[in-house]
Amino acid sequence: MEPKDKINLKEKIAKLPLSPGVYLMKDKHGKIIYIGKAKQLKNRVSSYFNNSDTHSHKTEKLVENICDFDYIVTHKELDALVLESSLIKQHRPKYNVLLKDARGFNYVKITAGGFPRLIYTHNAEDKSAQYIGPYANGFTIRQSVVDANRIFMLPSCAKKFPDEFNKGRPCLNYQIKRCMGVCLGGISEEDYRLRVKAAIDYIKSGSKKSVDSLTAEMEEAAQQLDFEKAARLRDHINAILRTDSVQSVQSKKTTDYDIVAIATNTGLAAATIIKYRSGRLTDKESFYLGSESDEILEEFLIEYYSDNVPREIYLDREIEDKELIGEYLKTKITVPKRGEGLTQVMLTKNNASEYLALKIGRTAKEITALEELAKLLGLSKIPEYIECYDISNIGENVKAGGMVVYRNGKPYKKGYRKFTIKEVIGLDDYACMREVISRRFTRYLSVGDDAREDYGFYKLPDLILLDGGTGHVNAVSGVLNELGIDVPLFGLVKDSKHKTRAIAAKGEEIQVQANKSVFTMLTKIQEEVHRFSVTFTREKHKKEAFALTLTQVEGIGQAKAAALLKKFKTKTALKAASLDELQETAKINQEKAQELQEFIKGM
Repeated sequence: MEPKDKINLKEKIAKLPLSPGVYLMKDKHGKIIYIGKAKQLKNRVSSYFNNSDTHSHKTEKLVENICDFDYIVTHKELDALVLESSLIKQHRPKYNVLLKDARGFNYVKITAGGFPRLIYTHNAEDKSAQYIGPYANGFTIRQSVVDANRIFMLPSCAKKFPDEFNKGRPCLNYQIKRCMGVCLGGISEEDYRLRVKAAIDYIKSGSKKSVDSLTAEMEEAAQQLDFEKAARLRDHINAILRTDSVQSVQSKKTTDYDIVAIATNTGLAAATIIKYRSGRLTDKESFYLGSESDEILEEFLIEYYSDNVPREIYLDREIEDKELIGEYLKTKITVPKRGEGLTQVMLTKNNASEYLALKIGRTAKEITALEELAKLLGLSKIPEYIECYDISNIGENVKAGGMVVYRNGKPYKKGYRKFTIKEVIGLDDYACMREVISRRFTRYLSVGDDAREDYGFYKLPDLILLDGGTGHVNAVSGVLNELGIDVPLFGLVKDSKHKTRAIAAKGEEIQVQANKSVFTMLTKIQEEVHRFSVTFTREKHKKEAFALTLTQVEGIGQAKAAALLKKFKTKTALKAASLDELQETAKINQEKAQELQEFIKGM
């Protein structure tokens, strides 16, 4: 029988209207733990308690803690979105996306005095100076300061002006035309300040607006026959254009826009925003979002963009309420499919993966590879726990199977397992693979859920890979069906050079060479399972050869030889065995044990 609170919830849901609105989920203490919006309240709220198999881990935890809910009906869906955003900011519910990372503080410092400097800094404590900022990401603003000082040939040395005019020789920057040589005393304070102003405009407005402004000044100077000033402005313009031509952070678009991407792995998520202003990458922010949820990107957009919304936002994936959220934020939301936009989205996605990797101790390549693999194979979730199988043999008599485990993209050797083929006679790879898979999952089914371990035979993998093609997949799928094991199954197909070239599914092959991250990961997995199974087979072959040698002693048959090897494992250990140990293990008399000991020592 269902708990009383769950029955009450269902009765309450049944009475909900099919109207747009906001719902407020509450825990047993009446505290709001989640706030959401809905086109149709009844359908949306009931979805939490139906189809639980499709819920993320975060949603499952939320549902477990819901003991009551409230709701507010609105006239239209946009009103619900506005209200949802307001209530989230007011209540800060536990299961809504919360931006956990404080924004960084990075500034451009403009020092005081007649000859001010442009300096990148982390704080704004000098009351005598002026500051531009704060900026959330230090890399882009630091690079902007470096570019501005170089383009406008501003000094970056430690000298104080005008106190140190004509005191010593100018530095190397002057010789290579990276500095105007203020230390020589040949530039007026007014002219110097004009250069600083132009550098500040460059940092604030970006290269295009700066070029347009300088071009207008140059043309005006030329009309007034001030050719020296016009030439100087021309040099600044050329310097900006040269800088732009080698930077990958420029855009052909001149409007302001942001790119937002989410990286997910092992049920956790992070978001990165890269900002372009006037065609130039100006800032980057990353946030650790904690547990992944079904609507994590929508929730992040609503919470992050409380103000300073750009004219356009690029996303790395489609969201259900794209037009609605765009209307609410008064911006255009786009998911680029090609060209510069797609390139910039991938850059942002990589940054999000790198950031998440730092948080969970993984590399961005591993995170990206698992995400891409899930997409390529059409998996419902990222395969955190992968098992791969291979069969190896030496002749018809020495056959073995190997199982390697990759957890979160890395080898998990604690989960590796070896199989001695016991039932198959002769060379039959398909039959050997069926035996291995049958034994592995029969062991899994032999214990209850409460006895499951987190590795080895007692954990169900997210993905099964076989070292083989479609034939192997077809041979094994029947075994899994008979056992009731519902795990995605694919094969790894090698080329003539024994490198992974494709993924085998039922009746088709999926090419992987074009996807570098997936190709690299699968190649490593296939090479590892091959190494593991071949090593085990060679060990078995050596032991069997050694056991066959022991049968040369009269009275020592294959069973006694196998018992000795099982007990002592190596030739060294066998030679060190005492007479009593040999007698007890082989079940022989003392005289036969002495004969055996002499034979072993002579080997």
